Amino acid sequence: MSLDLVCLGEPLVELNQTRPDEPLLRLGHGGDTSNCAIAAARLGLKVGYWTRLGADPLGDSFLELWRREGVDASRVPRDPEAPTGLYVVTHGRDGHHFSYLRRGSAASRMRPEDLPETWLRGTRVLHASAISQAISTSACDTVFRAFEIVRAAGGAIAYDTNYRPALWPATRARAIVREAARMADILLPGLEDARALFGLEQPEAILDHLLDLGPKVVALTLGAAGAIVATPQRRERLAAHRVAAVDATGAGDAFDGAFLAVYLRTGDPFGAGRFANAAAALATTGFGAVAPLPTREAVEALLDRGDVG
Repeated sequence: MSLDLVCLGEPLVELNQTRPDEPLLRLGHGGDTSNCAIAAARLGLKVGYWTRLGADPLGDSFLELWRREGVDASRVPRDPEAPTGLYVVTHGRDGHHFSYLRRGSAASRMRPEDLPETWLRGTRVLHASAISQAISTSACDTVFRAFEIVRAAGGAIAYDTNYRPALWPATRARAIVREAARMADILLPGLEDARALFGLEQPEAILDHLLDLGPKVVALTLGAAGAIVATPQRRERLAAHRVAAVDATGAGDAFDGAFLAVYLRTGDPFGAGRFANAAAALATTGFGAVAPLPTREAVEALLDRGDVG
């Protein structure tokens, strides 16, 4: 079966503190590219996911999650010698904080020779992120090889510059992300990440720089300030939607999945940006990365209300 979208990266089991004043942790699932895959699948795309999972109950839970969400994970290998990674989210007055238990994870042991090349050649778009590359040298090589396979088959590349300074030295991160951005057709950076990676402050200067690298579309998310969608010919700033936000854990991933879902269906990056901007807002209204990822009906209802500012 040909796929609209394949996402590649590191899934992580999530333990999320649902009340700032209580130690209770809710079990869930996360990992930026897995969240993106689920968001896109909920919005109607044919989606696949590729990684390396531990041969453990946490890995089993991901396979069940993807099955339930309609994401094809049939080519995912299991590693009997490495665990599935996890992270803990706690919440305080200054926002949410992440603690990771991912060193030596099965996903960090992915290798280019493990890639299901025939399967990848059948996708319209491959999506990965800087986190997919940062977890190990072999994972970085795997992402670049996957890019080459999909591009050679006529598919497109979507890339999120998702930057985690704790995972790799800044000099290496800047070099790798720049090269990945040059290979991307659709670039999905966040403002703070772009500032750290490219040494530019103003959104317009960042967009100028990123478009010069070659992508056809750049969708720059601005957090609580909304987003800007840009092509070489046009730019559109999108105001944030007013919602009762409680947890922004998966908002950027919701944006990515929703943007790709609409862009692949319509070819309109600005309509995709408006839809994704609303989807990202809704993703902050519940706890955890996956549970609040919205349906098409919920996003359209928010757009109809037009509550922005």
